[in-house]
Amino acid sequence: MRKTRGSYNKREVKEDAHKINSAIKVPQIRLVGDNVEVGIYPTRKAIEMADEQGLDLVEISPNAEPPVCKIMDYKKFLYEQKKREKVLKAKASKVVIKEIRFGPQTDDHDYEFKKKNAEKFLKDGAKLKAFVFFKGRSIVFKEQGQILLLRLAQDLEDVGKVEQLPKLEGKRMTMFIAPKKTK
Repeated sequence: MRKTRGSYNKREVKEDAHKINSAIKVPQIRLVGDNVEVGIYPTRKAIEMADEQGLDLVEISPNAEPPVCKIMDYKKFLYEQKKREKVLKAKASKVVIKEIRFGPQTDDHDYEFKKKNAEKFLKDGAKLKAFVFFKGRSIVFKEQGQILLLRLAQDLEDVGKVEQLPKLEGKRMTMFIAPKKTK
């Protein structure tokens, strides 16, 4: 007996979102659209009308009684729909998160330098993830780390607002700051 190898990827056949032409099986439909008289027609006659114009009969609202169909160029309709989705996707804003890392005993000069960078990130519209990393036994200074992060939040309150207060997760104390909306 021959063994078959594991499962293989079968190509999935993409079904159209709308029924078109001969896929519409109901006896009567409500026809709408350009250069067509709106009304209820037998499905066969509506398909013939679409063929005469060189277009497709597309079922728009299958749940209506009788189903609503429209005579249009289906490929063009799909193309425009994809184009609209692409534009909407492009307009959706992508969130950028910048990270700034401190030690529990960060000096004032280093703190000021990192605060300046954090301010720049927030003004550019990016979210800020500030964290204090505790190495080895420095975890005993967790209060100092929390004070450092709260001081940063206070210094940046004119350009950003705290989204999540300092929270200890393992050897990291993390805080999130989001940019304030500019008008």
